[in-house]
Amino acid sequence: MLNPFAPAAVEQAMCTVRITNTFESLAAHVELDDGVTVEPGDEVLVHGKPIIVPYGETAMERRKVTITRANWLERKWTRLTGDLEFMELLEFSFSGDDL
Repeated sequence: MLNPFAPAAVEQAMCTVRITNTFESLAAHVELDDGVTVEPGDEVLVHGKPIIVPYGETAMERRKVTITRANWLERKWTRLTGDLEFMELLEFSFSGDDL
């Protein structure tokens, strides 16, 4: 078995960042080049200045990224707790008014 406490592996890669700021969508997507994949627990840092996209426009830029790979223990922990943390993304609203 791999050492779960080994130092994190770090990779450099290039990516394409696409940002949309329109009435229909406010989104940012990062696509890594050369088939690089990200696994549970990995961290991705996109380098460069913030990309400012005026309302009604879209932008696409090439950037360098640093990927810090999770070790065995971090990966297992992320898989174990990921479903629980998903609930933090949900927003519930209740109204006292009857329909």
